[in-house]
Amino acid sequence: MLVIGLMSGTSYDAVDAAAAVLRLDGDTLLLRPLGMVSTPYDDALRAVLTRALPPAAVPLAEVCRLDTAIGRAFAAAAVRADRELCDGQAELAASHGQTGYHWAEGGRVHGTLQLGQPAWIAEASGLPVVADFRARDVAAGGQGAPLVSLVDLLWLRGRPGRAVALNIGGIANLTAPDGTAFDTGPGCALLDAAVREFSGGRAAYDADGALAGRGRPRRRLLERLLAEPYYALAPPKTTGKEVFHTGYLRAAGLFDGVRPEDALATLAELTARTVADAVRSVGATEVIASGGGLRNPVLTRMLRERLAPVPVHASDVLGLPAAAKEAYAFGVLGFLTVHGLPGTDPRSTGARRPSVLGSLTPGRNGFRLPPAAQRAPVRLVVER
Repeated sequence: MLVIGLMSGTSYDAVDAAAAVLRLDGDTLLLRPLGMVSTPYDDALRAVLTRALPPAAVPLAEVCRLDTAIGRAFAAAAVRADRELCDGQAELAASHGQTGYHWAEGGRVHGTLQLGQPAWIAEASGLPVVADFRARDVAAGGQGAPLVSLVDLLWLRGRPGRAVALNIGGIANLTAPDGTAFDTGPGCALLDAAVREFSGGRAAYDADGALAGRGRPRRRLLERLLAEPYYALAPPKTTGKEVFHTGYLRAAGLFDGVRPEDALATLAELTARTVADAVRSVGATEVIASGGGLRNPVLTRMLRERLAPVPVHASDVLGLPAAAKEAYAFGVLGFLTVHGLPGTDPRSTGARRPSVLGSLTPGRNGFRLPPAAQRAPVRLVVER
């Protein structure tokens, strides 16, 4: 099946669309990557989304407009991917959507809201769509994240030692081979928030880690940030921009006379330290990393220094480009759904049971489900 996975993460800068041919061969799921296209959100949409995300209070009218605008952006990305990567032959779109709110409280997740109405994708592309993956796991008592943990477990099965999958987006998360999976804390979320504040909104991120590279971490500020109670919680656990946002940095005193360079260096050190502590806690002997955070050389250097001698490899070495890995993962989850197969491992999310994920939106020719698979795959092999 030719599937397009659509993803926009907690950095909310673009819609990534990755195309792959997926097929079951006995107990193995084979994935042949066809490439990824990334379609940036336009400046106006990104500005509205920035203003609407937690801790902002937003009227329902604004939520409706965002749901429509994001749905149209995802639709444009799906159409482009089908045309440029699939020669118009795609059979399914699998859309993560854009997380608007993840209701985590008291160690539990009570609800989750993903924006980006899938009807726009189906209407524009003609493809059937699987979307809104997280809600079913939450309904089953799970955290609804990290939702790619099952894909990580299948993909890294058989690696020697304890290979841990790490993704550094706005929020960083990991998956260990025993099924332990959780958000470690901020990836680039606080770095990006600080850059926007210091630049008056003129910049969205620290390009190439240039600011952080010129600064020095401020020890007392770092200690205050490390006192965040989330880090001490036992997994499974999830977090997001509901916690880690500009107001959080303001309360910590980041903008009280701290040079921007030193503030960014401190935040890069915070991410590197909390990620490294989490990776060590699961006994990793190897880290397979992905996500936009790998584009920040200062952050990746700090992380490698803190994890040495444990090696950190970009996921490219195993056939999935670091920038596209999450989009491919949601393509896999969509494929599992239409074959009637669970997309979660309860060890990772804390749910009562595995769940078949998502909602189905018919395409131009309806929705003809393939025959249900007789058994779930136990490994994922990327075909080169």
